[in-house]
Amino acid sequence: MCGIVGYIGQKDSVPIILDALGRLEYRGYDSAGIAVIDEAGTLTGSKAEGKLSRLAERLTNGERISGIVGVGHTRWATHGRPSDANAHPHMDCGERIAVVHNGIIENYAALRARLIELGHTFRSETDTEVLAHLIEMHYDGDLEAAVRKTLHEVRGAYALGVISSDDPDHLVFARNGASPLVLGIGDGEMYVASDTPAILPYTRKEVILQEGEIAVVGRDGYHLTDYDGRTIERDVVQILWDAGSAEKSGFKHFMLKEIFEQPNVIKETLAGRIDDEGSVHLGREIGEITAERLRGINKIAITGCGTAYHAGLVGMYLLRSLVRLPVEMELASEFRYGDPVIDPTTLVIAMSQSGETADTIEAVRIAKQSGCTVMGVCNVLGSHLSRLADGTLYTRGGPEIGVAATKTYVSQVTAMTLLALYLAGLRGTSERRRLHEIADGTKLLPAAVDVVLNTSDEIRKVAREVRKARSVLFLGRFVNFPTALEGALKLKEISYIHAEGYPAGEMKHGPIALLDSAVPVIGVATDDRVREKMLSNLMESKAREAPVIVVANHGDRDVKALADHVFWVPKVDELLSPIVNVIPLQLLAYHIADIEGKDVDQPRNLAKTVTVE
Repeated sequence: MCGIVGYIGQKDSVPIILDALGRLEYRGYDSAGIAVIDEAGTLTGSKAEGKLSRLAERLTNGERISGIVGVGHTRWATHGRPSDANAHPHMDCGERIAVVHNGIIENYAALRARLIELGHTFRSETDTEVLAHLIEMHYDGDLEAAVRKTLHEVRGAYALGVISSDDPDHLVFARNGASPLVLGIGDGEMYVASDTPAILPYTRKEVILQEGEIAVVGRDGYHLTDYDGRTIERDVVQILWDAGSAEKSGFKHFMLKEIFEQPNVIKETLAGRIDDEGSVHLGREIGEITAERLRGINKIAITGCGTAYHAGLVGMYLLRSLVRLPVEMELASEFRYGDPVIDPTTLVIAMSQSGETADTIEAVRIAKQSGCTVMGVCNVLGSHLSRLADGTLYTRGGPEIGVAATKTYVSQVTAMTLLALYLAGLRGTSERRRLHEIADGTKLLPAAVDVVLNTSDEIRKVAREVRKARSVLFLGRFVNFPTALEGALKLKEISYIHAEGYPAGEMKHGPIALLDSAVPVIGVATDDRVREKMLSNLMESKAREAPVIVVANHGDRDVKALADHVFWVPKVDELLSPIVNVIPLQLLAYHIADIEGKDVDQPRNLAKTVTVE
């Protein structure tokens, strides 16, 4: 989703803003722009449809601008097609005010009609331009007051930044809803961005702007208020991870780097949460969600979007198996409108890598209104989700730059495994020996994933064949049905090959009609309670001449005799197997996209964090 950057200081803002926008490219965008106040005090800028490199080229060849205060933006279209005119920043009629904006202004049509009646001329199809005209209308010498009055007129979820040649010593930013903003504190300079990686090379001190807040930013600091002008005090956060963690470190793509980071991500997610006796300890981490509250729940509802939804599905199987409670899994976008049957005895688990996903945030609001206990599973400290939830289980995945989530999935499934073990131990619903057996098994996961990563070259050879397919069917059962879903999603996202993930037992109820020699079937048939059923389903595929590729444990003769290709993985406990089994599917998707020359880290039409419905 769109990216915002702002700078005020003593240096030329243009190269800083372009560099920071480049570090936000992973969020997905279709155009980019920049506006600065130059030495003459004039507001000037440049915009370009397409990649950031097109904007940089314009600024190098003919549209040279500079200024020690400026804002920049990468846009992901919601209102109006991708074009130079619709790119941000947007200016008022007098070109003295420029606005950058993430999110949606829901009542923009009525506001636009009113402004046109008052004589304002619009130059774009966007909802954002309304903001620039409203601020112009309200401006009487106080930029902050004009922004505040404007925000009282608009409805929607947004983050925005405002710059004015009438006030070159300040930038004004505001946030309402699930569009993140962070303020970076420098020495005689300040930075603002949609995400930490954008400003990490310049400062490690940041303040997170929260919902319903306005920040007035100057060279020597910032001032936070709510929409009614009341001052807000906020602690400065020291960022501990370094800029190198957001770089490729020698890998061709961020996605490949992040796939190979997964052994360490598993270690970090597990660290300090399992004691030497195999007991899981989460009590201090999950805040207000006390042991007493967790013993009193009668039902669990899990919600999330995309990859987080698939990780939640694995969690559903784990919780049912170990905690023995009714567990529902629902897409957050459906949770909002599906009349969920929840009450104060329900634990709602909301899963989001960023903690800013709009549909998930709205699902949490509904859960809170119903009196539910809400637990967030999230990667970002201080995110919207972490503030709304009663307690948050952090996944410790570090920054994920590739749009297609990989280490997000593995860290979330690892976190759900810990949660299932913790709740089962707390409620006494599984034998202590069995819980310790699984807990001990988690220690083997980093090494097991390493073993699979070492087969990357062999998987690339198979990718050269699969890339010719018009469609691919992924099959799994029990805890590895979500593995099939995630494998199909990764292939779709970055290679643009149609793929479906299916519970293998349902294949005969429709999908088998698709099978022929041009439709490969990829099945997960590791050693678990459904292995024999899986083998039967794969044999049915083979009988329809479909090429069969199987994820299986080392030395499985039955699979070797059946499959055209095998992705061998180490054997782990069946409840832990999704963490290992997804790795070859991630690598397969990556290699197919890379061989086909696709934009692996920034696939078309996708954004890293979806902060609009």
